Amino acid sequence: MNVTEASAECAAVLDGVSTAVIAERNFLESVLMGLVGQGHVLIEDVPGTGKTLTARSFAKALGLSFSRIQFTPDLLPSDVTGTHVFNEGDRTFEFTEGPIFANVVLADEINRAPPKTQAALLEAMEEKQVTVDGDTHKLPDPFFVMATQNPVEQEGTFALPEAQVDRFAVKTAIGYPNEDGEFDLLKRRAARRVQSPSVERVLTTERVRALQQAPESIHVEDDVLRYMVAISRETRADPRVRIGVSPRGTQRLFEAARARAVIVGREYVTPDDVKRIAPAVLAHRVVLTPDAKISDITKATVINDVLDEVPVPTID
Repeated sequence: MNVTEASAECAAVLDGVSTAVIAERNFLESVLMGLVGQGHVLIEDVPGTGKTLTARSFAKALGLSFSRIQFTPDLLPSDVTGTHVFNEGDRTFEFTEGPIFANVVLADEINRAPPKTQAALLEAMEEKQVTVDGDTHKLPDPFFVMATQNPVEQEGTFALPEAQVDRFAVKTAIGYPNEDGEFDLLKRRAARRVQSPSVERVLTTERVRALQQAPESIHVEDDVLRYMVAISRETRADPRVRIGVSPRGTQRLFEAARARAVIVGREYVTPDDVKRIAPAVLAHRVVLTPDAKISDITKATVINDVLDEVPVPTID
């Protein structure tokens, strides 16, 4: 699949999802960017903004299998990955797949489960496999986790481990719709007889796999590569930051930038692509110092300041 075809496919998916989800186009592009870049997406927002609908709509438009895992304080790791069940017929233990075995997995309210259960996703997200009782099981291809979490200030939430947050290529928020958007939400509901909107299938599993390969043909100039590296290294030197962006974060920035180029139909990455996506790709990877937290400095502020500090290369 060439870049022009891939961009057209992306536009069709976004248009399809937009028929059900009332959200800014930039938000939907961020979610799709995670999938095209073969990463995972974390959405943080208050309940009722459409996070679950977004995940379900993307799965439907992409033509992929979908599974929803509701994270709760009593959820066990085996409830996510699956377990071995004794078969009375042949007197053997058989592996029963958990809900993680789907193309698109919605890990709903992931920070309501204890850290041990949250960590059950780590191997799946990074290696696209799970190990249960010493046996390794491959997950479906493609495999895409879209996790949602409520703001950490809400009661009954657990902070995600830093190692798990780093596994997400993109962290974003859907936000409240504007007045016209909320009005459109009611107009659409009045026009149908069922509570939840439906989305038409746009792609097939094979086309999604081809779409994920499209970024491999995107060209990135050395000056842009050095620009990405400089941004990551500047976060490590910032006095407000205790832990800066890791090399894995730099690689995710590279992959996300190529995915964005595919979405907009360009065969190369520009510095503007990098600046546009950097907050969503890098901010959640930064760990602030206690003094910065006390001063109400946000991670997004740090990334935006870094982007202002690092010289932007000129690409002919």
